[in-house]
Amino acid sequence: MTTELNIGGIPVDVVFKDIKNVHLSVYPPTGRVRISAPSRMTIENVRLFAISKLGWIKKQQGKLLSQERETPREFLERESHYAWGRRYLLRVEETDGHAGVDIRHRDMALHVEPGASVQRRQELVDDWYRRELRQAAAPLIHKWEIALELQVSRFFVQRMKTKWGSSNPALRTIRLNLELAKKAPECLDYVVLHEMLHFIVPNHSNRFQALLDEKMPGWRHVRQGLNEAPLFYGDTAA
Repeated sequence: MTTELNIGGIPVDVVFKDIKNVHLSVYPPTGRVRISAPSRMTIENVRLFAISKLGWIKKQQGKLLSQERETPREFLERESHYAWGRRYLLRVEETDGHAGVDIRHRDMALHVEPGASVQRRQELVDDWYRRELRQAAAPLIHKWEIALELQVSRFFVQRMKTKWGSSNPALRTIRLNLELAKKAPECLDYVVLHEMLHFIVPNHSNRFQALLDEKMPGWRHVRQGLNEAPLFYGDTAA
């Protein structure tokens, strides 16, 4: 069940779960606030908790709203696009042959049918990002399966509205946000580890953070870089 509170003019989504501790999150790009609270907690106690964190919430929202953003993509010649943290200039090459994308030094070549729509161009680029992400994620998952002594049954790549990734420990599956293909490679490594660790610890408790410290000592720096990288219109992950 989701309840909405208004704290100092800021809407806060409250979700009651079967958990031990309360969790507060501020999601990019707009600074949406969400509190996950134990089922036993009263709504008034959640309100008091949110009020006590109001200063922190406003600080995080300020950071997100001042963050650099890319303008909407039109998939035109010499437009900037990103892959694995690097900037490329789009080269649109109309062809009656194979349609798709390839990287040439600092260029992203988009081979597309003559007169193709913006939607068609975006579909081709997104398909390329999806293949790139799946290819990069598979060996990382295998690496952490060995290190953590557990197994992932399946992983999925999709656009996600509120997170960089998610996991289902019961089904042993993880989901990865398609936008990760635009970020630096270490960001994907961190998100894969983060989601797989939820197979062991379902929350973000001290134990969870201790495991992150053990397996990836620099994870906080990577997470900061992920959240501070330029946002793309359509980015809503946290």
